Amino acid sequence: MVRAAVCVPRVRIADPGHNARQTLDLARQAHEYGAAVALFPELGLSAYSNEDLFQQEALLTASLTALADVIRASRDLQPLIVVGVPVRHEDRLFNCAVAVQRGRILAVTPKTYLPNYREFYEKRQFTSATAAYSRQITLCGQVAPFGSDLLLEADDVTGLCCHLEICEDLWSPTPPSTLAALGGATLLLNLSASNITIGKAAYRNALCAAQSGKCIAAYLYSAAGPGESSTDLAWDGHAAIFENGNLLAESQRFARESQLIVADIDLDQLRAERLRVTSFGDAAAAARDQLRQLRRVTFSVQPPSGDLGLCRAVARFPFVPADTTTRDAQCYEAYHIQVQALAQRLESSGIERLVLGVSGGLDSTQALLVAARTMDWLHLPRTNILAYSLPGFATGDTTRRNAWQLMAALGVTAQEIDIRPSCEQMLRDLNHPFAAGAPVYDVTFENVQAGERTSHLFRLANYHHALVLGTGDLSELALGWATYGVGDHMSHYNVNASVSKTLIQYLIRWVMSSNQFDDVTNHILQAILATEISPELIPATADASGAVQLQSTEATIGPYELQDFNLYYTTRYGLRPSKIAFLAWHAWHDRTQGMWPDNLPMARRHQYDLITIRHWLIVFVTRFFGQSQFKRSCLPNGPKVGSGGSLSPRGDWRAPSDASADLWLAELNQQVPEA
Repeated sequence: MVRAAVCVPRVRIADPGHNARQTLDLARQAHEYGAAVALFPELGLSAYSNEDLFQQEALLTASLTALADVIRASRDLQPLIVVGVPVRHEDRLFNCAVAVQRGRILAVTPKTYLPNYREFYEKRQFTSATAAYSRQITLCGQVAPFGSDLLLEADDVTGLCCHLEICEDLWSPTPPSTLAALGGATLLLNLSASNITIGKAAYRNALCAAQSGKCIAAYLYSAAGPGESSTDLAWDGHAAIFENGNLLAESQRFARESQLIVADIDLDQLRAERLRVTSFGDAAAAARDQLRQLRRVTFSVQPPSGDLGLCRAVARFPFVPADTTTRDAQCYEAYHIQVQALAQRLESSGIERLVLGVSGGLDSTQALLVAARTMDWLHLPRTNILAYSLPGFATGDTTRRNAWQLMAALGVTAQEIDIRPSCEQMLRDLNHPFAAGAPVYDVTFENVQAGERTSHLFRLANYHHALVLGTGDLSELALGWATYGVGDHMSHYNVNASVSKTLIQYLIRWVMSSNQFDDVTNHILQAILATEISPELIPATADASGAVQLQSTEATIGPYELQDFNLYYTTRYGLRPSKIAFLAWHAWHDRTQGMWPDNLPMARRHQYDLITIRHWLIVFVTRFFGQSQFKRSCLPNGPKVGSGGSLSPRGDWRAPSDASADLWLAELNQQVPEA
């Protein structure tokens, strides 16, 4: 990761000395924060709104003196400082970004696109970068590269490469930063002035988010703030940091004093995404002749020692947005993706009935809700859903009751088949000790029940000319928590295949809050959400105090909220296990900090220390890489729902079934030792 700062100084018009002092105050703050980069606004040393004063010798000279002050002071500061200054070159005036570090000018980048419309008349004073004919400049006694084709590349931080552009450059159809990103730039820095009008801040954010997303880069933006002239315009001091389309930090707009924002940018995630998005590489190949013309300047970050903390929000639930509005919008989409996909499968197959087992747990509940809405979409009766309660040796009264009440509330065709007799016959055929009365609850005992359930469902589907609707979710597929073959691993179509366990819980909550069904159904759904997750395959036991202990899924494979976190960063970005542990600790070690989804009960707001995180990450890595791929290699069809991906062998995840987890375990043990 690399820490970046975006600064908005309070300026005085035509007072470069004052502006240099304000700039250096903020640069020193950025240094104290441990920032590697500190970005300032367009023409921040002179102020932007000088208009024809830019043609005054006194202002131009004073601006260079201010720049020299910044260069001199930078010798004792860590950050790459990027300031805006008017520069006379080739007998013309250029609106320039100057990158300074450790007393050295690294690059001088002139503005390419000069706005000359509405309130802007920059061509009256300045010249475009495209008109310059020299590729270097002498400035403040130093010779430095000059142009918009400069990349600033750190030689001691892998993946840190900066490019500078100025305000209107981003507004143009072909921002210079696009080519720079294709050439390797990961931090795109925009020195802007940008006066404020109604709605303009949202448009700026949209532009920055889109550019950072298209370029798979971080985009740093700093606009002019307090002190600029209000003759005809106003200024809001808008600063923002985006990473791959996501807002990491934003300033307070209309602040009266100088301000600074910082954020940690994850270079690993950016580089991983560029590897995966083949169109990014194709675009670079198509522009290879232009990319060969880019010039590279190296510098050293020399990161400070010690723990700087983390200036970055890490979502506890990467599959579930914490923000209510965003979460509701995504739940709406996820639910309707499931419904649309199932409707298409039924229409294309010419089949009008569904068969599924309903346990009273989360997954079968979500599948049943999707099935009910699908029948409504297709104008078919919900009685075409043949829902079965299939109690086994450990089925609890609570889940059984919840299943029956939900089936009744939704108006589906509900039946029950006791699978115990057929399971007992199978166990007798196997000469299993349980058949002789011994309490042996091994994997065979468990999987006989799972297999019998699925076998019944498939034969029922044959008999009623129906499709078996799968219920297993993405989290179970990742951990191999499914009985292979004719077990809960298999179905005709699985609407939950790429929906994580944590997201399913919120989908059910969204179904309730958006009134997709009636109050009776909502009451039952609330009871289902409050029930502990259990496969209910092994009979409950009593502990030393006499309390009944149900078989717990999470006690075996880990908390789903933590394993979903591990799953997201493993498959979405391919991060090292040690980095996943680092992120997980920052997300989960203190439940009193950060944002929680607002409808998550306090009792469910957990926290985990590093020892616990490491333990369950080992379980995840072992099961995901070393034990479960053979199950994922032959999954039933099912729709991809979210950007977190799917594990379909025809989609997001293609991997060998005979790989070993040793490489990932060794990396974790080396970087995060048990002690």
